[in-house]
Parts: sequence; C-alpha cells; structure tokens
Amino acid sequence: MGNLKLKGKDILKLGYPNNQSVNIALEVMKRNFATKNIHYVKSLLKEIQQNPENFEKDLTFGQIAEALLSSKKTEKRMLNTNRASFQIFGNDISDEAKNQLYTGLKLPIATQGALMPDAHSGYGLPIGGVLAVENAVIPYGVGMDIGCRMSLSILDTPISYLDGAKDKYEKALAEHTKFGMYETHKSHVDHEIFDRDTFDLIPILRRLKGKAIKQMGSSGGGNHFVEFGEVEITEEDEQINLPKGKYLGILSHSGSRGLGAEIAQYYSRVATEQCPLPKEAQNFAWLDLNTHLGLEYWTAMNLAGDYASACHDDIHRRLVKAVGGRVKARIENHHNFAWKEIHNGKEVIVHRKGATPANENELGMIPGSMTAKGFIVRGKGNPDSLNSASHGAGRAFSRGECRNRFTQNDIKKELKLKNVTLMGGNAEEAPMAYKDINEVMNAQSELVDILGTFQPRIVRMDK
Repeated sequence: MGNLKLKGKDILKLGYPNNQSVNIALEVMKRNFATKNIHYVKSLLKEIQQNPENFEKDLTFGQIAEALLSSKKTEKRMLNTNRASFQIFGNDISDEAKNQLYTGLKLPIATQGALMPDAHSGYGLPIGGVLAVENAVIPYGVGMDIGCRMSLSILDTPISYLDGAKDKYEKALAEHTKFGMYETHKSHVDHEIFDRDTFDLIPILRRLKGKAIKQMGSSGGGNHFVEFGEVEITEEDEQINLPKGKYLGILSHSGSRGLGAEIAQYYSRVATEQCPLPKEAQNFAWLDLNTHLGLEYWTAMNLAGDYASACHDDIHRRLVKAVGGRVKARIENHHNFAWKEIHNGKEVIVHRKGATPANENELGMIPGSMTAKGFIVRGKGNPDSLNSASHGAGRAFSRGECRNRFTQNDIKKELKLKNVTLMGGNAEEAPMAYKDINEVMNAQSELVDILGTFQPRIVRMDK
C-alpha cells in the first residue's frame, strides 16, 4: 500500500461516519497517494467529506463520495419468476447454452435477450448470447476478453501473389505477428491511446499500462489468428466501395490482451461482492451504472475496446509494410462488449458476448474456421436479435473433446484438402471443432446480408 501513515482514527477525526466509508477512504488514499504528505491527503479527505456530491463522478474519489452519500446495505438480489422476451436463431444449440440465457432473462434488470446460431455454453451469459438490461453492466456478460474483434484489410495486391510469392507472406506472418503471453514486438508503436488520462485516473489501469504498451500489436492464444487469404466481393456496397471481384486480404481475430483480462477478472470479482445472486446466477452479477464502480468499469471497458482496435491497427500496419500493397477497404467489429442502445424506445445496455453488432447497414466480418470461408456482412437491424448476428461458426466440440477426438494427422488432411497453410495451431482449434459456417449463415438470413467471403490461405495461430 506504500508509506502513507494514515489510519482509520485519522479519518474519523475529519468527521467521517463510523461505517464502510472509512475503509474505502483508507484503501483509495493509500492506493493513489502512498507517497504524498499526510496533511495534503487529509485536506483532500476533508474536502470530499464536506462536499461528497461534487466528487460522485470522479474516477479517483467517486467511491468515497458514494459511500458517504449512501448507507444502503448490500442485499441479495432475487431472480424473477418469468423470463424477459427472447428469440433463438438456429437449431444446433445445446440445452446448457439455452439454460444459461434463460437464467439471464430472469434478472430483475433484464429486458430482452437472444441466442445466435453459433451459440454454445460459457460462464454466465453463453457465447453467442445477447442480453439487454436497464442501466447496469455485467462484467461476465461482456466476457473475459473485452473488445475481442475481427479486422479485415482488403489490399490492391493481385490475388495470384498468394501463390507466386507464398514464402514472402509466410515470412511476414512469422516475423511480424506475435502470439500468446510471452511473444512481444521489439519495437513499440507510439499510439495516442497511451496518452489518455484514463490510464492515470483508475488505479488498475495505471498498473496495467506498462503491460499494455508491451503487448501492443500482439494476439492472444486459443482461437485468435492472423491470416492472409482470398477476399471475394460478391455484392457492391458504397461503404466498401470496391467492384465485384477477388482481392488479397489480411484477417485478424484478437482482443485486449492482458489489459482486458485483468480488468475483467477484477470487476467480475467486485460485481459478485456488490451484487449477491442465487448460485445459478452468480456470474450475472452486475454493476449499476449510477454507482462509482459501474462508471469505473464502463470507462475501463471502453478503453480496453479501443486498445483492442489499436492492436489490430498495429498488426495490419506491420504486415502491409512487410508485404507491400495499399489498403483499399477495412471492415472491423467488436464482440465481447456492451453498448448503450435504444430498443423499444428505451435506452438499454446491450451485452454481446461472442455476437456481432448487426445494426441496419452496419458492416461486419463473421469468420468460419482455419479452413472454412468467412463472410463479409451488412446488418439488417433485426429487433428480435437486438440488432445482432453470430461472431463465427461456433464450437461443435469443446477444447477437451477436440484433444481426445482429433490428431495432427486429421488436421493436416483437412488443411491439404482446403489448400491452407497453418503456422502454429493445435487440436483444440481443429477445423472440425466448429459448426458448419454455411448452416450458421443460413440460420441468420433474417439478420444479415452477405456481401462477400474470405477464404483463409496462410494462417498463423499460437502454438
């Protein structure tokens, strides 16, 4: 906690009530002002105590102000008997995933939900789950990889180069992409995101800033990837502004790295402490957006989403510099995020955990697998899905099942059949681990229009 010699009795002498506000004030001041003079710290605390309403929205002192202004006890929340309205798209969805959504729909804050055709079970809200709630955010409803996203760059390079200069593209992936917990770039981009004062205002972000700088432009493990492939535009769209035809593309899938993971872990734990729920619903614990902690998480979540986007920018910049060509169009979208949106005439918080935003005319990218085509899509803004679509093909087998079911030989045969070169990867992400992407797309024809496809050719994943 540092060297600040501040005690609870010092805070009580300033006029603080003998309740939780004293402990909160101790923690906040020792965490943020460990090296400051104690008289300076006491003067700050006195100012907060005298005018707590002036500090409610302050990211450093808001929690103290909130404790001073409120004497409410933390009471266990109960679930509603009836579910909020919902819609399920697709038939190949497990009962476990459905039951997880049903639990979320009984939250007293829930207003509407949906399951996408790639849905499968997760923690709390299932992967492929969409849930709208009133004035609250559910950390586990966002997910552990905050702002995980797809990013597609379409280049002016002739598609024939993927075969004619294959070695160059393999080398670019080997030298200019980094994966997992330990691989990082030797040089780091000076991105504007690191100049934001948000990193200094929230203690956990201040601590994680160094890690975020170090991991910039890298990708996670698991199903995250960077790949070169063949883009085919099958329907012209003014936002893409490209004629029908085939193009060379770069597609990446990753999130906010260690920054997002630690934000998710911390605020999920805090939410569970602040919002007790029945055992089956514990992972749906929420933070009220009228509280300091709710505002703090919302701010951190949005920073993590912007950081994820910046990572993709850096990945694509490095690769384009290595292989040449010009970017003619870029298509990208978050999943694992929460948005403030208007539905049924009312502002709600929409959580898309492994689901793609598909507002009317909004572009997105839905991948298949390391061998299956992905799809460039344009949203239809279907209210029954809360303007959402799938974020991929979805798993047919769990990672554990894949380790027991598929061998490296099985994967090699499938790669050869589809003319795909794989760098890294393992049985957990075998092409056969996923549902048929064509069936998934057929199940969401009411949600998106298809504008084109992306066929992977050279794929890099974590080992």
